[in-house]
Amino acid sequence: MMEIQLGEFHVTDDKTLLQLDRICALLSATYWVGERSREVIERSIQNSLCVGVYHRGEQIAFARCVTDYATIFWLADVIVDERFRGRGVGKAMVSAILSHERLQGVNGILATRDAHSLYEWHGFALVDPTRYMRRNAVKPIIPVTKAE
Repeated sequence: MMEIQLGEFHVTDDKTLLQLDRICALLSATYWVGERSREVIERSIQNSLCVGVYHRGEQIAFARCVTDYATIFWLADVIVDERFRGRGVGKAMVSAILSHERLQGVNGILATRDAHSLYEWHGFALVDPTRYMRRNAVKPIIPVTKAE
């Protein structure tokens, strides 16, 4: 388990400390979460490496990585409470994630519309936009049938 004390901030990957109500509240104010339900957020947490930042027992930041722990991780849902922005919390949280023992030697990807400088500071770079593709969750185009 990762535990880091940075002055008045506690950074950890201990999922038992995550405050789902706070995470939902923080994420609901973002452009990328939109209408994501509490149940979907909870399921995404269960299936990810998550990091929380706490100030006096209150969760004030959150991020998660979707990963196979061998070749790639997707850094997602990075959010810091507005009251604590500009104090190095985001940088410290991303730094803690990137130094996590389970992610060493693993390539990372992410998508951002407005935080390029934060991630560039950590070594992320823009990639060739002609190769980056996305598929939104939709119903299958080809019906899947059982082999008889």
